[in-house]
Amino acid sequence: MQHGCMERLNRKRGPEVWQFRWSVTGPEGKRLYHKKIVGTVKQCRDETAVRHAVVGLLSEINTDVQSRNPPAMTIAQLCDHFEQRELGKKNTWRSHATKKIYKAYLTRWVRPHWHKYELAEVRTIQVESWLRGLPLAKSSCAKIRNLMSVLFAEHRVSRTRHRIL
Repeated sequence: MQHGCMERLNRKRGPEVWQFRWSVTGPEGKRLYHKKIVGTVKQCRDETAVRHAVVGLLSEINTDVQSRNPPAMTIAQLCDHFEQRELGKKNTWRSHATKKIYKAYLTRWVRPHWHKYELAEVRTIQVESWLRGLPLAKSSCAKIRNLMSVLFAEHRVSRTRHRIL
């Protein structure tokens, strides 16, 4: 949770201003420092008034920090999410037959093997190796691979939606 820091600055030209400073941890783990001029000393007389002015900015910063570092999701959680959102009766994007076969593949093959893995742990080569070891026809393995691709693509899309909202 960010609270930031307020600073009163003199300028060469114009009135003194209030500057709000904060930092976030970037994707590589480095601290990124930010600052924003909130207003002049005439607009906001004291630090309390400035704090009221940056409530929305603080909310946005803290929401962004939380969405950038979401808790790790397992394949089982992703399958549950996918079934609820994409394979439910209200979703008409996929046919009934496709929904039925996707549920069967998830229940019979994907969940039992991958349920404990976190998304970040799964590598393409692991999935390909696992598929080659399944006692199924090549066409069925291709369908399972495509389903897993759809699962991961749906996860990327839903994460992007959360950042936008």
